[in-house]
Amino acid sequence: MKYSYYPGCTIGTTAVEYGLSTDAVCKALGIELIELDDWNCCGASSAHSLNHELAVALPGRNVALAQAAGLDTVIPCPACYQHSLAADKRFREDEGWRAEMEELLGFEYTGQGRSRHLLEVLGVDLSEDAIAAKVTQPLKGLKVASYYGCVLVRPPELTGWDDPEHPVIMDRLLETVGAEPVDWSWKVDCCGASLTLSRSEVVVELSSKLAEAAQEAGADCIACACGICQINLDTRQKDTQIPVFYFTELMGLAFGLSGTDKWFGKHMIDPRPLLKSIGCSCSYLPAQMF
Repeated sequence: MKYSYYPGCTIGTTAVEYGLSTDAVCKALGIELIELDDWNCCGASSAHSLNHELAVALPGRNVALAQAAGLDTVIPCPACYQHSLAADKRFREDEGWRAEMEELLGFEYTGQGRSRHLLEVLGVDLSEDAIAAKVTQPLKGLKVASYYGCVLVRPPELTGWDDPEHPVIMDRLLETVGAEPVDWSWKVDCCGASLTLSRSEVVVELSSKLAEAAQEAGADCIACACGICQINLDTRQKDTQIPVFYFTELMGLAFGLSGTDKWFGKHMIDPRPLLKSIGCSCSYLPAQMF
């Protein structure tokens, strides 16, 4: 299986472990990720807040680059994913803007290839049998609260997920690798996102409520599919200390892949005691190994 790959800015910075585990898991599953040449930042929340046209033009350029490859594009960041979908939608619906971008970028929009979130690709394009076949260390006994965040599944008319209020793709993936997903009602609530920089007290309150809700639901840990969600939940918990993983880290652990030392070395809340308690072996190195 072959896809174009848009890593986004955080994969090589604040979400290094997400990028490393994504690469390792995809390789193990026979998925070839071909990074887009000369991709640019999607604008994140900054462009969206300050300049609407720039917020669409930046991901629009990436859509143009991806079209040239003729493949669906895997995107691990929900914000990048959503912005790419929005740009593609405008290409299809706004003839004037499309013509302007085509002239500026020197391409002709055909709509070939789709922007896909990594979780969707792993959870939909692969069969449960294909994933289960790679498991060498089942995560038996690990109770996980799957956290999708508010951006990944919304707006539903744009993203088209299985359920915008109660998605289950991550739950099924984690169940396939041996974990026990818990049922909880906070799957798509907001963690505060980029307010962590300007209104940290808001993020502390929101992230703490999520961590407490996960524990009340009986979870041992939380699994995320977003760089900012993982950072907020991992660093902004007030009274709890529940480990927060990327779903790809848990898949890689179940696959028995090497490199988990580098992934878990980035975590603020040490996941070793929890993993040891369920019999999972993993090495651990401090964050400065990055």
